[in-house]
Amino acid sequence: MISVAAVQHPSDYLNRDGCLERAVEVIKQAASENLELLVFPEGWLPGYPMYVWGMIPTNNSGEFDQLYRRHFSNSIDLAKDQLAPVREAAHEYGVVVVMCINERAGELSAGTIYNTAVTIDATGEILNVHRKVMPTNAERTVWGFGDGRGLNVVDTAVGRVGVLLCWENFMPLARAAIYAQNVEIYCAPTADHRENWLASMQHIGREASAFVIGVAPALEDSDIPLDLPSRDSISPTKGEWLMPGNGIICSPLGEIIAGPMRQKKGLLKADIDLDDVRSARRTFDVAGHYSRPDIFKLEVDRQHRSSVTFINSEHSEN
Repeated sequence: MISVAAVQHPSDYLNRDGCLERAVEVIKQAASENLELLVFPEGWLPGYPMYVWGMIPTNNSGEFDQLYRRHFSNSIDLAKDQLAPVREAAHEYGVVVVMCINERAGELSAGTIYNTAVTIDATGEILNVHRKVMPTNAERTVWGFGDGRGLNVVDTAVGRVGVLLCWENFMPLARAAIYAQNVEIYCAPTADHRENWLASMQHIGREASAFVIGVAPALEDSDIPLDLPSRDSISPTKGEWLMPGNGIICSPLGEIIAGPMRQKKGLLKADIDLDDVRSARRTFDVAGHYSRPDIFKLEVDRQHRSSVTFINSEHSEN
């Protein structure tokens, strides 16, 4: 059996250093509870940009620009190893971590942030970096488009782990790209807390014949810093839930085995047995005997990059 959890601890909103400290504490707590895999919500570090849904962006100034500047300055530059505290904690405590970040693409493309999921093994090694290929609607005002390089399933200490972010999970071809790599634990960090998201998680569990861990941010008004620019535009009502969480864990038969967890902070936990994946695929293996490769074909372009690469230069990007 493998002990896994969806993380519904709130981030230290738009504070990178605070988020890193909080992530280390969550990993330490998880290890004390014998958990082996943690999945954080979409954009957890340093926080999902809620402001995109209620404010009109401007080119140079105004409320939106003030929030974006704070958002950008607290995002993560992987080239500078700014996730080192999380990597080191994963290694120290022996926990596999799917950490969802706002990623700065380095100094050579310093105006772009990506919505990124980073899979870190229990050794502290980064195994995969996936940038969300299509930000949803208003998210495009702050996040750039990702690419196919991160559409990978990787071997970890707990099994084969794959990640799609939020509404990527509604994209059949993106799901197929993950299914085709023998995913055993399918992670779906999101900001979607609607009821029909839960139905999608169950469907994906059955379709993939894999365990599914879905998790959304859990934030209350009290989690938003008092000094945040335009705070009232994000949280106009004191005491309310801004993002209520929506943690859920599903079996390879699409059954809910933990959750849904709403308006509650903490860890949503479950024990899973990867042998259940094999049993489910005996009758339906979407990338195996049920795939009909004589009829259907999927190609994934992993060559084109979502940020600039300088060839034959002392500087290179990602």
